[in-house]
Amino acid sequence: MTFEPLASDFYSYESLLTAREQQAIAELRAWLEADVKPIVGDYWDRAEFPMQIVKPLAELGTLSYAWDETKPFENSAVFRGFVAMELARVDASVATFVGVQNGLATGTLSVCGSKEQRDEWIPKLASGEVIGAFGLTEPLSGSDSAQGLRTTAKRDGDSWVLNGEKRWIGNATFSDITIIWAKDVDDNQVKGFIVPTSTPGYSATKIEGKISLRAVQNANIVLDGVVVPESLRLQNANSFRDTASVLRLTRAEVAWAAVGTAMGAYEAAVKYAGERVQFGKPIGSHQLVQDLLVKSLGNITASLGMVVRVSEMLDRGEQRDEHSALAKAFTTARMRETVAWAREACGGNGITLEYDVARFFADAEALYSYEGTREMNTLIVGRSITGKAAFV
Repeated sequence: MTFEPLASDFYSYESLLTAREQQAIAELRAWLEADVKPIVGDYWDRAEFPMQIVKPLAELGTLSYAWDETKPFENSAVFRGFVAMELARVDASVATFVGVQNGLATGTLSVCGSKEQRDEWIPKLASGEVIGAFGLTEPLSGSDSAQGLRTTAKRDGDSWVLNGEKRWIGNATFSDITIIWAKDVDDNQVKGFIVPTSTPGYSATKIEGKISLRAVQNANIVLDGVVVPESLRLQNANSFRDTASVLRLTRAEVAWAAVGTAMGAYEAAVKYAGERVQFGKPIGSHQLVQDLLVKSLGNITASLGMVVRVSEMLDRGEQRDEHSALAKAFTTARMRETVAWAREACGGNGITLEYDVARFFADAEALYSYEGTREMNTLIVGRSITGKAAFV
């Protein structure tokens, strides 16, 4: 399959990919355009996830681009970023599903699991046989998860008893396992657990009425005396530092997804500008519309340069928390501007699903906030700049 560079990749960053990586992107792009793009608007409107895409995603290898912090895998972080961007360019909900499955769930096992846990669960997640979720955020604890986690874990012989609640947990209405982060009541440290969702006392209820990422099945989770064996405790997750090591890596991929979301809106606006006729000519020939498109392309290009560099640093073992935090804060802010300009370029038609822009416009709001708000990421970078923490 021939690889065709994106017009929205104005500085041709995709040329940094190897020929094999470009081929993989071409195959993914062709499938997304043919089988996903035509249906996502309807699923978004109905607030349902298209489960039929899970098997093809696995067959394309999209669920098996695993990573950990110390052992580089065959695929580079730059390539994995382009995959996240490509998914979000078509639909941010699909990108989020993969981000949870391949980033948060598989990533946690890669970084925090024992060899036995990795060997048991990662192949099942990569094949789509098992769907994973990641339970950190709580009804009363989001940005302050490091200090304010209320879900508890109590050792009881060879088992642990979990009690508490989680909120906004993606994939959780249909996941087979959920990574649950809980505070050990004995040592007050945060630990991680692989919790099969069939375990008695575990329940997940879909959050209704969302205006963003409607196809993502977010859930409220209740853990009422959930008993899990010691063998399902993540053996290398012994404090919130270990949780943060996962989030640092996935945060960078959210930045890539933000670039893809901006690209999707921009490309839809360019298409519309070439077709919509006003005052006797396509609106793309009007100066003010061109200004919106150029500003959008500038945001995309600047953001793409940043995420490429952050992923290069990850590949070389040089990425730190503040690097991924700045990328997430910057790209999501630029994404928010870009989807608004794309919506503006489409006029009133920009608020309907028919022209795609509305979906990207709404979905951008969730990406702007999840996996670290702009404010929290700003404080991470600010601490690096000044040497002083200003979180409270």
